[in-house]
Amino acid sequence: QVQLVESGGGLVQAGDSLTLSCAASGRTFSSYAMGWFLRTPGKEREFVAAITWGGGRAYYADSVKGRFTISRDNAKNTLRLEMNSLKPEDTAVYYCAAGAMTATDPKAYAYWGQGTQVTVSS
Repeated sequence: QVQLVESGGGLVQAGDSLTLSCAASGRTFSSYAMGWFLRTPGKEREFVAAITWGGGRAYYADSVKGRFTISRDNAKNTLRLEMNSLKPEDTAVYYCAAGAMTATDPKAYAYWGQGTQVTVSS
């Protein structure tokens, strides 16, 4: 089992950068694939990015390719999402999640953080 806590959200302007962090507790963080998802009001969680347990491969939603970078530090039990060139449409609550394999379907992830709000003003 792993507990996840996101941080780093906030209010920024369009074009700015922001880095989200996800701190994991437990000794098994390195055995999980990790993902970032977002949720906007009235919608289901949407895939943003995912990374394999060893960090060797990363996957991105088309909407964030070239702007966002997912990374992990298994020694520090930390997952990050570096977000550049932010747009107002990136405004959402962002969640980190842990699962057995990388996937774009949120149902594939067993553990979730509480989320962190990112607001991008125009």
